[in-house]
Amino acid sequence: MRVLVTGSAGFIGYHLTERLLMKGYTVVGIDNLNPYYDVELKYARLNRLLGHERFRFVPCSLEERERLTELFEENGFSAVVHLAAQAGVRYSLEKPQAYIDSNVTGFLNVLEACRSHRIPHLLFASSSSVYGANRKVPYSVQDPADHPVSLYAATKKANEMMAHAYSHIYRLPVTGLRFFTVYGPWGRPDMAYYSFTRAILEDRPITVFNGGDMWRDFTYVDDVVTAIELLLPDAPVADEGWNGLIPSPESSNAPYRLYNIGNHRPVKLADMIGLLEELLGKKARIEYRPMHPGDVEITCADMGPLEERFGFAPQTRLEDGLRRFVDWYGEFHGSGRQLAGVPAGSSFAERKGEGQ
Repeated sequence: MRVLVTGSAGFIGYHLTERLLMKGYTVVGIDNLNPYYDVELKYARLNRLLGHERFRFVPCSLEERERLTELFEENGFSAVVHLAAQAGVRYSLEKPQAYIDSNVTGFLNVLEACRSHRIPHLLFASSSSVYGANRKVPYSVQDPADHPVSLYAATKKANEMMAHAYSHIYRLPVTGLRFFTVYGPWGRPDMAYYSFTRAILEDRPITVFNGGDMWRDFTYVDDVVTAIELLLPDAPVADEGWNGLIPSPESSNAPYRLYNIGNHRPVKLADMIGLLEELLGKKARIEYRPMHPGDVEITCADMGPLEERFGFAPQTRLEDGLRRFVDWYGEFHGSGRQLAGVPAGSSFAERKGEGQ
């Protein structure tokens, strides 16, 4: 299979591309390498992928409609995994236009290209943020998600609606993936676990909202990639039992499906910080602030549909995933300096006598 992965130099895109290459897929990756966070990290991910003979990289923005069309014409894609987007809930309060350009206009261009070239399966990244003001947990794809509390969330909900329209009109098989707080090595520096690690090691304070009384369904990136790998060959078909009188959002009379990709084990932010302090051997300096606009107090994924279909449920505990991240951080950012008294490249787990 020849697969297009948009956002291939991004966090999830990099890990997915690497997995697909290992499994024998041919992958074409696109990314605009924008400076939302450290571009050097994106180049470092990309350089690791360029060593694979079955990988081709094309620098391209989603807004470049003609270039995107040419790319589809040049390749007979078996599937498209659309992960590229302007990320970040809080940043959407500062730069709203960037979210419309990339997440709405850019996604329209992807849908048009998939429609025109009759792509057998489009998978696209949505987000747990679409649940917005919902208070019922765990979040279920069977529940309405009509009250976003950030523009980022609104663009992701718009993606789901746009995808369903194309699936209904053009019978385009589409799968939406609602990701829940993905973390791990090669992650995004703007995410809390990453920025907290850097600040703690550099003796800078970390900012914690709502007194640390926020719960997140931290989901390890390898578990996320496994879920995508399972779904990739599983193009949806129309649900013959779907009832328009009591319409379930998770499926449709079009070839369309939605899945949560989470861990179903939310962890309090204060407890996550405690795990980082233990792994780093250093206490955090914490500055508390009120709840940030656009944030929610808790996320928790109902993973029932994915488990029922594939027998799959994420297995990585937060303490194990954070340990792997911290070890990677030491290797990537160490450059000869020591992190909490440990040489770069050493395992924090070995220091504690716990093994790998």
